[in-house]
Amino acid sequence: MDYRITTPITTEPLTLAEVKAHLRLDSSTYAGGTATYQSIAPGSHAIAASYGLTGASVEVLGKEALANLNTGACGTGGSVTAKIQESDEGTHWSDYAAFATVTETNDNAVQEKEYTGGKRYIRVVATVAGAACAFSADVVTKSGEAAEDALLTSLITVAREYCEGYLWRALATQTIEAYPAHFPCRNYIELPRPPLQSVTSIRYKDSIGTETTITEGTDYIVDADSNVGRIAPSYGMTWPNASLYPVNPIRIEYVAGYCTEKPIPISIKQAMLLLIGHWYANREAVGAVGGPIEFSVKSLLCAYKVR
Repeated sequence: MDYRITTPITTEPLTLAEVKAHLRLDSSTYAGGTATYQSIAPGSHAIAASYGLTGASVEVLGKEALANLNTGACGTGGSVTAKIQESDEGTHWSDYAAFATVTETNDNAVQEKEYTGGKRYIRVVATVAGAACAFSADVVTKSGEAAEDALLTSLITVAREYCEGYLWRALATQTIEAYPAHFPCRNYIELPRPPLQSVTSIRYKDSIGTETTITEGTDYIVDADSNVGRIAPSYGMTWPNASLYPVNPIRIEYVAGYCTEKPIPISIKQAMLLLIGHWYANREAVGAVGGPIEFSVKSLLCAYKVR
């Protein structure tokens, strides 16, 4: 039976975080991957000209970064205006984002701003007006292995497609349209790429191309519980017996794939992780076809193989 995927999956069965954990690319603890750097030291800062109080620069390239403005008490009539600046080389700076101005009405608080730019360094600069104010600024960074995220994301897709092809299953939710050449003599039609979630529509064309939609419940029932999902005529009904159009006369649209209600088996996910780990370590073709990796992957998958 011919078929095609009309709506591809939007969420892969493996996340990037799961793959990174398998490959040991992330820090084992949150604390191990984070660091805090002082940009403006804590204390009572005197009146300073327009952005005359310059914080130390912090290198953030390739890391997640968060800048904090930590304010204590502002003197009567005092205010703090602060902003984040960014730079490629640590000499020439440009403005990135500003914190809200701090006065007596909103002091003793912390403002946070995430840095998502692409420069190598950031710093915090500030203006103090009216009276001295107590505050500090720091930058929190979290290291991450982001350089090869695009590669890993593509490997997730390739591993899923490999397993789908071997198993003849849909590993995540997708919409499929199948084209039986005729209505069968037996009382059911098996739908490719289980597990079946639901059937959207069944349409057929007669010999002159007139299309008819048959109704679920009235004309047919859906079996989404069998290993391979099926549709069958309702009790007392039969498949249409009209002469059919010569090319793709029947179109069955349905949703298939593992989902929350039908979670993907852990063995399939482990097989995907083995493939991804092998391809990540070996960027070019290696050895002969087969070997331990293929044996391990297929051993994990064989219990779920449809054909």
